[in-house]
Amino acid sequence: MEADYVIVGSGSAGAAIAYRLGEAGRSVIVIEHGGTDWGPFIQMPAALSYPMNMSRYDWGFMSEPEPHLGGRRLVCPRGKVLGGSSSINGMVYVRGHMRDYDTWSEMGAAGWAGADVQPYFRRMESWHGGHSDWRGSDGPLHVTRGPRRNPLYHSFVEAGAQAGFELTFDYNGEKQEGFGPMEQTVWRGRRWSVANAYLRPALRRGNVTVVNGLALRVVIEEGRARGVEVAKGEGREVIRARNEVILSASSINSPKLLKLSGIGPGAELATHGIPVLADRPGVGANLQDHLEIYFQMKSLKPVTLYSQYNYPAMARIGLQWLLAKVGLGTSNQFESAAFVRSAPGVEYPDIQYHFLPLAVRYDGQSAVKGHGFQAHVGPMRSPSRGSVTLASADPREAPKILFNYMSTEEDWRDFRRCIRLTRELFAQPAFGPYAGDEIQPGAGVRSDDELDAFLKEHVESAYHPCGTARMGAADDPMAVVDPECRVIGVEGLRVADSSIFPQITNGNLNAPSIMVGEKASDHILGRTPLAPETRGPWINPRWRESDR
Repeated sequence: MEADYVIVGSGSAGAAIAYRLGEAGRSVIVIEHGGTDWGPFIQMPAALSYPMNMSRYDWGFMSEPEPHLGGRRLVCPRGKVLGGSSSINGMVYVRGHMRDYDTWSEMGAAGWAGADVQPYFRRMESWHGGHSDWRGSDGPLHVTRGPRRNPLYHSFVEAGAQAGFELTFDYNGEKQEGFGPMEQTVWRGRRWSVANAYLRPALRRGNVTVVNGLALRVVIEEGRARGVEVAKGEGREVIRARNEVILSASSINSPKLLKLSGIGPGAELATHGIPVLADRPGVGANLQDHLEIYFQMKSLKPVTLYSQYNYPAMARIGLQWLLAKVGLGTSNQFESAAFVRSAPGVEYPDIQYHFLPLAVRYDGQSAVKGHGFQAHVGPMRSPSRGSVTLASADPREAPKILFNYMSTEEDWRDFRRCIRLTRELFAQPAFGPYAGDEIQPGAGVRSDDELDAFLKEHVESAYHPCGTARMGAADDPMAVVDPECRVIGVEGLRVADSSIFPQITNGNLNAPSIMVGEKASDHILGRTPLAPETRGPWINPRWRESDR
């Protein structure tokens, strides 16, 4: 098999690249190890806790025992299905703050500043929140908002205002900072994954093909990537690329594939008997993630989603969705949000909130038998860094993932601030009719030591791994790809997914990953990048003196 371009991974970036290359008339083969995304568990937004906990759709990665969390091993879901992680994620849509991308540029990713990436976010969007010069209106990716019928969504935003924080109508527009409605990749009641938004339209053109198989390694001949060796059943074959190979296999599998192909830290590759073709110590390094806690409260009124958290009600919700794509099944239930700054002197938001009118975990386990609500809260810019390393030279074996969570005092300090700030929010008059006892952390957990003990046991990943094939200047020894996503030291090979992020962005990573695919496609096609935006984001004029 042969095509102009071979892409490994049908997820957020890979699907966008396939769409744009196919649109330009190029032939593309996309290699995807997972199967179909059809079925209600993926397509129904409210069923989001199911696919990320199903081995059929998830790679099933776990972290190594985390040394600063008492040896806990945390799950690291990654999509093994058409559409990749966009088919199993929470469908939350966050571009990130434009200052995040200014930082990328400062770290050597020239051409990726906020002004540079803003036009690509517009190109990929069809935003259904009204007219805005900051938002796109005719892109493949539909972005909507939930109906916000539950009164608790409005209480959360009102509490933020009562505590003195900003309000924002559109955190993906000019002003991220503040409390307001949350956005989701849902369209006409269905999960609008990249499989629906990009891949299916690309396949209909006829010059993009998906091949099911496990990518084993990149075939490199005389310093140039020529194809990808794939396992299909009991056999193996090489799918050849006339022009380039593009890895969009996730921040876990892309560095793994690079190492299996001889690109990575020389000493690590030698340990596994892999010939070194390009000694790049940054491959697998710089691993970052967002941690969060679920701050949970009992509700004094029976207004939460707990009344729907039983089999008869869920059956009714499922039936409404199957028959007419209406009802509670059409939303991920994350319909209010906030981005705030943790302290005076912080220029732009570094704490994110998801609000949910139910006390529940991502794995679907109810935290309390009764009405409750919760805020997911965590710092956005942890200084902790981890790594993805090979467990062996066997491509079928999962790599070792060590996030090294909470490895600095700054991490603990920032999380304590998150907990105390959330208590302040839930004590506002807006929650007066609703806020009962604190489920967790618990009203008795007050001191720094008590909060730290709670955090050690209860922090959870927000499932935003990134940074393991960092983009930077070609002469940066720790960079893996240059600002055009080309792997340094190998011809005809690029990486384009969340692994190239120099630093994690402010919020959920699906939107930035798609943006990377959009921008990388222009570099691959040799096109002049879209003209930079001339306006900067809103920055709180009181940022030096106040956190609100």
